[in-house]
Amino acid sequence: MAEFSVSDIAAALGAEASGAVDILLCGVAEPASAQATDLALAMKPEYAVGLKAGRARVAMIAPGMDWQDMGLEAAIIAPRPRYAMAGLTSMMDRGPIIEPGHHPTSVIHDSAQIAEGAAIGPFVVIGPGAVIGARARIASHVSIGAGAVIGDDALIHEGVRICHGVHIGDRFIAQPGVVLGGDGFSFVTPEKSMVEKARESLGTATDTATEQSWARIHSLGGLVIGDDVEVGANSAIDRGTIESSQIGNGTKIDNLVHIGHNCIIGKDCLICGQVGFAGSVTMGDRVVLGGKCGVSDNITIGNDVVAAGASKLFTNVPSGRMIMGHPAVKMDTHVEMYKALRRLPRLARTVSDLQKAVSKPDKTP
Repeated sequence: MAEFSVSDIAAALGAEASGAVDILLCGVAEPASAQATDLALAMKPEYAVGLKAGRARVAMIAPGMDWQDMGLEAAIIAPRPRYAMAGLTSMMDRGPIIEPGHHPTSVIHDSAQIAEGAAIGPFVVIGPGAVIGARARIASHVSIGAGAVIGDDALIHEGVRICHGVHIGDRFIAQPGVVLGGDGFSFVTPEKSMVEKARESLGTATDTATEQSWARIHSLGGLVIGDDVEVGANSAIDRGTIESSQIGNGTKIDNLVHIGHNCIIGKDCLICGQVGFAGSVTMGDRVVLGGKCGVSDNITIGNDVVAAGASKLFTNVPSGRMIMGHPAVKMDTHVEMYKALRRLPRLARTVSDLQKAVSKPDKTP
């Protein structure tokens, strides 16, 4: 198990170290459960209370906190503790253990190109013409289709499915069960379906339905994923119909997210759990979508948009807007709408009283 001195950790995080900076640490823990070789995470005074129950000698704290008063031998003072957590957990994370080289149960096509330092686990299948970058780590039961390209330093967890022709950049992380490059959900009828009629008439069409079957529109495009992208467990991103679907550099996608065919997602976006995109959505950079947001097809979302959890986006959203609700509107507007909704029972009683007063004026007190 790797050990790090207090001074080395502080230097790596750009933080200040105080006290016995030569103490060696090999893990991190909550204050109450920390052992002597753990770095306790006591970044707020209320967290530091737990230090009395643990055995920590060193803690990471926020500026202004008195580590000596906490009974510690040393401390790492981080100006932005939560940001320091990113670097700290990266140092301490050993990741899955995948033996270097190719496991004997893996099946790798002769035409596949495997770069130096790649580690390929048990029961991995790599198709013809696939390219695996340097130092990529591929856990068990992963399948990589023909012509797929995976960049350097990728980490592909168990059970991931990367379909044919998918192109992925460097430092990609896929959590278990991810499916990349499946066909889009695209079907059409010989004549206008009731769905098309409803959209055209906004539900007022009176035409009767005709018996007809759905014809499949095949997905001939690909899926292109940039550098430093992460995709959470059991998420699925579809390939394009003609052109490729795209995920921009640095975008992070949570568990159980679905991104439909022909979507173009910008850089450094944050897409939280259970978000669903219909097809052909164009989304800008640095967009944040809270959990369970739904995005309608063929709309455009600008840069730096923030959507609160469970918002439903049915129309275009301009850059920089913060939205909320079903349908999504500006946050301040939604708050006013919600206040008005809560007043409805009282308003209904007032209207009822006024109706009675108007209809029976002789009984009005």
